Amino acid sequence: MDGFVTGLMDRMTVREKLGQLNLPSGGDLVTGTVMNGELTEMIRKQEITGFFNVKGVRKIREMQRIAVEETRLKIPLIVGADVIHGYETIFPIPLAMSCSWDTVAIRRMTRVAATEASADGICWNFSPMVDICRDARWGRIAEGNGEDPYLGALMARAYVHGYQGDAMKANNEILACVKHFALYGASEAGRDYNTVDMSRLSMYNNYLAPYKAAVEAGVGSVMSAFNLVDGIPATANKWLLTNLLRNEWGFGGMVVTDYYSIGEMKTYGVADKKEASVLALKAGTDMDMVTVGFLDTLESALEEGLISEADIDRACRRVLETKYRMGLFDDPYKYCDTVRAEKEIFTPEHRKEAREVARETFVLMKNEGSLLPLSMDKKIALIGPMADARNNMCGMWSLTCVPSDHRSLLDGMRDAMKGRGEVFHAKGSNIYYEEEMEKGAVGFRPLERGDNGKLLREALQVAARADVIVAALGECADMSGESASRTELELPDAQQALLKELVKTGKPVVLLLFTGRPLVLNWETAHVPAILNVWFAGSEAGDAIADVLFGHAVPAGKLTTSFPRAVGQMPLYYNHLSASRPDPQDGVFNRYQSNYIDQSNEPLYPFGFGLSYTAFEYGDMRLGSECLPKNGELAVSVEVTNSGTCDGTEIVQLYLRDVMAEVARPVKELKAFRRIFLKKGEKREVVFTLTEEDLKYYHSDLQYGYDPGEFQVMVGSNSRDVQTKVFKAE
Repeated sequence: MDGFVTGLMDRMTVREKLGQLNLPSGGDLVTGTVMNGELTEMIRKQEITGFFNVKGVRKIREMQRIAVEETRLKIPLIVGADVIHGYETIFPIPLAMSCSWDTVAIRRMTRVAATEASADGICWNFSPMVDICRDARWGRIAEGNGEDPYLGALMARAYVHGYQGDAMKANNEILACVKHFALYGASEAGRDYNTVDMSRLSMYNNYLAPYKAAVEAGVGSVMSAFNLVDGIPATANKWLLTNLLRNEWGFGGMVVTDYYSIGEMKTYGVADKKEASVLALKAGTDMDMVTVGFLDTLESALEEGLISEADIDRACRRVLETKYRMGLFDDPYKYCDTVRAEKEIFTPEHRKEAREVARETFVLMKNEGSLLPLSMDKKIALIGPMADARNNMCGMWSLTCVPSDHRSLLDGMRDAMKGRGEVFHAKGSNIYYEEEMEKGAVGFRPLERGDNGKLLREALQVAARADVIVAALGECADMSGESASRTELELPDAQQALLKELVKTGKPVVLLLFTGRPLVLNWETAHVPAILNVWFAGSEAGDAIADVLFGHAVPAGKLTTSFPRAVGQMPLYYNHLSASRPDPQDGVFNRYQSNYIDQSNEPLYPFGFGLSYTAFEYGDMRLGSECLPKNGELAVSVEVTNSGTCDGTEIVQLYLRDVMAEVARPVKELKAFRRIFLKKGEKREVVFTLTEEDLKYYHSDLQYGYDPGEFQVMVGSNSRDVQTKVFKAE
């Protein structure tokens, strides 16, 4: 590779080298079947390294043909896309996927996504997003894996291995791009594109682990974030992109900016386009997405001595090496097989996979009186704006799917009940009462509006005919995701009113909660007998939800984000530090403790929480010893029994607390978990093995190690309901 790339670069002009650093949006390159003449000519001049936002292998093949058959250097193009949770076969949104706590399921999803995307000409995926988020107001919480760095790191590795496979040797293995580097999930006030400010200790201990895990898994590219890091835009932050990413972690791939982030450095008051391009290049950025700052300004910057040709060469080499590793120089048409596109996209096999995975992600949050699962012999009123909204089932970041090919929840339930019970349907309400508010919420997936009063009357008429009511409510798809921050996290007003009227009927109500983030569910928890959080489950959502609703599958998901009691608790997360005067949690209010005068500190639903249709009983936790010896191990075991009425999966969780440390440590931290399937009546001993690695953290000098002394170990079904024992580490 080194010899090949060196030989190629020896033949390249500075302009051609800069072309390898220039990534435009293909939406400007192709409209329908018409090629943009100016940008096509730039391909011929090798002034474009590749593109993104083009769908269709035939279009992509033609552009690749121009690049390798009508140019002097014949450098192939790289083609990217945001394939966040599936290409045409859409899986649950990433936040939902994380609630499966199943890295094997992540691998299954990413293999399907990579297969379909590559069959349609895509060879580079702007995924996974591994930003830790502790503030549900931020819409992009839907794209990540929740609030915990340990679980987030495991998921990051699974995404990378799934997309890239065996070093991208096969034509269905594509380049992954971990994003957003770094800290984007900590945007102030939960507002997208906003600033971030935190200590290095918080970075290392709470936020960086998933990015580092992706690098260790061999991710081939990294996308820098929009936000500031230590007051410097991430795209131009040398400490971040060179000192940390490359020198400390050993990353050897390429760094690409987020969309127009070089241009947006001027908005921060840091630099204009030319100076921003210089700063970004020298900091370690290799590829400029959309701004065209590198191509437009760096030749003159070179002449002025602001950069050296070695700076350009360094970035160009990383881009060319990436293309080499992907096999594009050996076969530029590796990802342009039109036969694959006809046979490997939205197949029955892929759809079956998506349906099975979706069922793992649902979280049963309440089930009073074992209302769920429902009998299929009943008369069911399916009411709510998400009941027959097939274009909203996939959730955010699913622009490559074809919603008309999907089935709605109404379709899934009617098919499941065919020949038995009946399903009556009514929309029941708009998303919001106000039309303008709804326009802002629905984004790319509008829903037909109706008269507010008439919709409610129809819903109550339908409810009167039924034995049980299923309310399909919550967010619509584009109320979470990029640029979808919210200041209020309750159900939208029209849907709140509808749900209250349905409960007033006195009939049992099941709330199917559609959401891309934690919501405030105080009234719902107090008054609705059953709540099943189905997130946004993808192209097979309708059937997958029906599977769980009627008991053909048993819910096993556990929350990876804490659900608040009020927005005023944000940011909210289980692994917090202790306050100097912690809330005693004895139910007695004391003004001079760290608490609120109007609300509990605790979440409504804690991290790790999730019920089942069966019941799991935990025996007494046992330690193999009272001491973890130096360089040794300590066994922690607990017996778990399925004492309920059906088979099911439980996620047994282990947490640690360092009681006295060099710097303050969280009240508990997830360190291990086990997904176990138990048949009705079955018992199993679950054994965890602790080592020194489980005790380590970054100290005040950023050295990674642990402090000998006392530790608490906790085991349970979620972060709140645990047994605790103490051991000492030598």
